[in-house]
Amino acid sequence: MTFETLILEKHDNVGLVRLNRPEAYNALNDQLMDELTAALDALEADDSIGAIVLAGSDKAFAAGADIKMMREWGMMDVFKRQFITANWERASRCRKPVIAAVSGLALGGGCELAMMCDIILAAENARFALPEITLATIPGAGGTQRLTRAVGKSKAMEMILSGRPMFAEEAERCGLVSRIVPLADLVQEAVTLASRVAGFSQPVVALAKECVNRAFESGLSEGVLYERRMAYITFGTEDQSEGLAAFVEKRPPQFIHR
Repeated sequence: MTFETLILEKHDNVGLVRLNRPEAYNALNDQLMDELTAALDALEADDSIGAIVLAGSDKAFAAGADIKMMREWGMMDVFKRQFITANWERASRCRKPVIAAVSGLALGGGCELAMMCDIILAAENARFALPEITLATIPGAGGTQRLTRAVGKSKAMEMILSGRPMFAEEAERCGLVSRIVPLADLVQEAVTLASRVAGFSQPVVALAKECVNRAFESGLSEGVLYERRMAYITFGTEDQSEGLAAFVEKRPPQFIHR
């Protein structure tokens, strides 16, 4: 597939998507989000791909929604075109794990896009912010919801109401990112992690991902019940039988993703 605003690569069992609007610090416009949706659709449909990495450039993961695109819009414009709809949420609906490799700016919609991913690895120069308040608007792609779930009410309120940025060290301390990686190693480390995840049973990885996401949608007792049912389901897979057999026989498992 050929894209104008992103670069799609395959690294064995990992799909790597690089946002590529360097002249705009990877600002998100309709074309980029349409192409990102198409790329994610293709990777989801590719049985050889077990996990996905989403990255930007050294200077910017994504510097938010494209302000030039929105400058002349009024309320009825965004309402009629349903701005920030399904395409903008595609990363959050991937069944395969998605790892965000964030370096430089992750502002507004860029921060929201990173938070739609399952794991965030951050370079030392990563900077997260939801500065929409400075433009007299608010986040519209899940920022108020996902940031609060990630870092808690007080921290989220401070960032959203003041527009204050959060740098990598604070983001790791607050649990927004999994860990900090040297900038030069960031994408390769994300691909290595994705490759490790992709090497396990793909249906079981998908079930595990569903269980973690369920924790944000249900109470503890319902979530534990859901987890137990998913664990039971794994006993019906060929990969689970292979995993246990390989452990007993002291050999590496050969998963067939069934």
